[in-house]
Amino acid sequence: MLIKKKIAFLFDKTNPWLLRYLPLLKKLTKKNYKYNFFKDYIKINNFEIVFVLGYTRILPESFIKQNKIVLIVHESNLPKFKGFAPLQWQILKNRKNITNSLVMLGNNEKVDSGKIVLQNKILLKGHELYEEIRKKQFDSTYKLIKKFLHIYPNFKIKKQKGKSTFLRKRKQEDSKISIDKNIKSQFNLLRISNNNDWPAFFFYKKSKYILKIFKSNEIN
Repeated sequence: MLIKKKIAFLFDKTNPWLLRYLPLLKKLTKKNYKYNFFKDYIKINNFEIVFVLGYTRILPESFIKQNKIVLIVHESNLPKFKGFAPLQWQILKNRKNITNSLVMLGNNEKVDSGKIVLQNKILLKGHELYEEIRKKQFDSTYKLIKKFLHIYPNFKIKKQKGKSTFLRKRKQEDSKISIDKNIKSQFNLLRISNNNDWPAFFFYKKSKYILKIFKSNEIN
């Protein structure tokens, strides 16, 4: 009887956008693999492969040691744009061709400094809003995971090369719009704003105003 390799997916319950795509992850090829899904890393022990998705906290070395391979997905051409919200920060720089990296976590490594396993592209046209951006982000991540599982255990790794840059965590005040600037110059900020959790806003005459952006189905 074939013993299937144990695969774990670790999600961050404080960053839940990926959970909506859980049904698609469950449809990954089941040949040779058995999938398990967690929101608490403490429950993950002795797994063949662990995919850490959308996790915003540093995992302890003990966790990495007690599983064979631990992989994260980071939306940048590492070592550039390490840190938080790399996709959003790059969109604010008007980037449309964004590298997505599958990275292996090792012991005693700094944040986002692991060896690169696979890479592909998140291609944007510049009109996508938050939900569309997330969908393209997931599609890219899904392809990386699927390809890795297809080639495993025959995969190669490469060290990161070049100068590192580090991005800070985005805060609620980063969604502030200036009423003294035009919409076009701030459109990327509107695009990455989450209408429900961190909408764009501005202050005027001692009041705070919330901005929510949607696409119209009407074509003029």
